Amino acid sequence: MTDHIPVPYAGPARVLSGVQPSGALHLGNYLGALVKFARLQHEIDTFIFVADLHAITVWQEPAALAQQTREIAAAYLAAGLDPAKATIFPQSAVPEHAELAWIFQCVARLGWLDRMTQFKEKSGKHKERSSVGLYTYPVLQAADILIYKATHVPVGEDQKQHLELTRDIAAKFNHDFAAPAFFPQPEPLIQGPGARIMSLRDGLAKMSKSDPSDYSRINLTDDADAIATKVKKARTDPEPLPETLEELATRPEADNLVGIFAALDGRTKAEVLAEYAGKGFGTFKPALADLAVEKLAPVGMRMRALLADPAEIDRILAKGAERARDVAAPTVAEVRKLVGFWGA
Repeated sequence: MTDHIPVPYAGPARVLSGVQPSGALHLGNYLGALVKFARLQHEIDTFIFVADLHAITVWQEPAALAQQTREIAAAYLAAGLDPAKATIFPQSAVPEHAELAWIFQCVARLGWLDRMTQFKEKSGKHKERSSVGLYTYPVLQAADILIYKATHVPVGEDQKQHLELTRDIAAKFNHDFAAPAFFPQPEPLIQGPGARIMSLRDGLAKMSKSDPSDYSRINLTDDADAIATKVKKARTDPEPLPETLEELATRPEADNLVGIFAALDGRTKAEVLAEYAGKGFGTFKPALADLAVEKLAPVGMRMRALLADPAEIDRILAKGAERARDVAAPTVAEVRKLVGFWGA
């Protein structure tokens, strides 16, 4: 039988990703996402958004939300994203995201969402008090991706499950509405070096903007002095750096700092160890501090300059939203027709 053979998607290759405007961005965001976005824009049609619809699944101060959106956009630009190459926009400025998300909520199955581990982690013991949006946001995430018919999505370990949900929704929609290959099956883009940067205070905890200690992270807006101080105060162990990756893997703080050095310098951890094996942190930390200042201080300066001109950021976001809608609106128009809505 041939009717069950999936029809391959024939549309253009496209990548999509986004970051929530819910706090200051840090080194982990920069190495894990922003520098990769900047590289991808030269290789593939790139859509990068500020995920403000996702941000409000938990309470956001309304007076601060628009400014936080500008800060994320400034970070994108400071990290090297070019609005002439990449489409940079606020999610909420493209209302088609929410419309497609509702249609997908009627396609997705409750059992699929019940399996999502992120909701369990984020809601903790008080899931009944969590917003419905926190439970269903993976469906909105599917809409974010599929509205642009994105073929590739950069994902960390914690988002792989959501991409699988997106693929399930795409397949079920295509099947239910007899539209083979209407939506693609998006593929994960493996993040590579720098994908998982850990806290400077705890090598077993991911670097996070919600950590109460500012010394746990390097913020993108930190100046050169703050960057150097945080590196020098980073938690370590008393032993010199080892010769092998196997030994390094048993020492989380050392492993994290070597990983940060490697990602900032475009090298592998093995190459960094080849240079610093047998040397103590009294030698390694100053070298890492100098490298971090060299790579990150200009990003912070550019961010601060951009944020001093909010009208220019708003202009870039408005233009990006217009371009995003040019792609999103025809997709939703086709979906409305397939679903059978009046007037479609």
